[in-house]
Amino acid sequence: MVALYWQREGAGMTDLVLLHGWGLNAQVWQNISVRLAPHFRLHRVDLPGYGRSQGFGALSLCEMADIVLAQAPERAIWLGWSLGGLVTSQIALNAPQRVEKLITVASSPCFCAQGDWPGIRPDVLQGFQQQLSEDFQRTVERFLALQTLGTESARQDARQLKSVVLEQPMPSVEVLNGGLAILREADLRQPMAALSVPFLRIYGALDGLVPRKVAGLLDQRWPNSSSVVIPKAAHAPFISHPEAFAAQVFDFCRS
Repeated sequence: MVALYWQREGAGMTDLVLLHGWGLNAQVWQNISVRLAPHFRLHRVDLPGYGRSQGFGALSLCEMADIVLAQAPERAIWLGWSLGGLVTSQIALNAPQRVEKLITVASSPCFCAQGDWPGIRPDVLQGFQQQLSEDFQRTVERFLALQTLGTESARQDARQLKSVVLEQPMPSVEVLNGGLAILREADLRQPMAALSVPFLRIYGALDGLVPRKVAGLLDQRWPNSSSVVIPKAAHAPFISHPEAFAAQVFDFCRS
């Protein structure tokens, strides 16, 4: 059986599992981990096929959730960013008894725009899939740049994301295409409405991939959850606004 890369650190008594987004790996949490480690037992995971978790092909959302859950603590707080937010949400649906609390960051139950639902245009996601086979590295870099667009520290944040990708083994085109397929096809809006696990959603006000309008729509659809929009942040608020981000995580986990 192929194993996931799973890094454990921290001095706290509560398990907190961190799942990254598309194209990246667990190193993306490096800076925020310094703030979280004194308070939690952190678990930084490279999703299947990403970073140091090599040997996996393209997976469905349910397959990815099952693989991650198999190596997880018996009960934990789960925090997922972007694609990782979909994975943590699927885990909460499949095994709510294993989820003490759920936090999603710059994530959406349905990333693809459809009807009056805001999100990424389907042709944009399809374009990324086509471009991956033509210019692999350039396509990943373009996607990373979109995640920091509009913030005061956009260039610095984009460089940090790029360094995270280049420091570790790159995912294959097959794995990246599989991740884009999840972003294009997944729709958890209805299943998540019945979730009873304590649930916080964190957004960036300037996010171009998950528009802030999603926060208000889900406040209505999911009254059992709560949302926070961090001003002047885009798709990676834990990088551009680490103090504000950590404060929201602490407040929710202690409540």
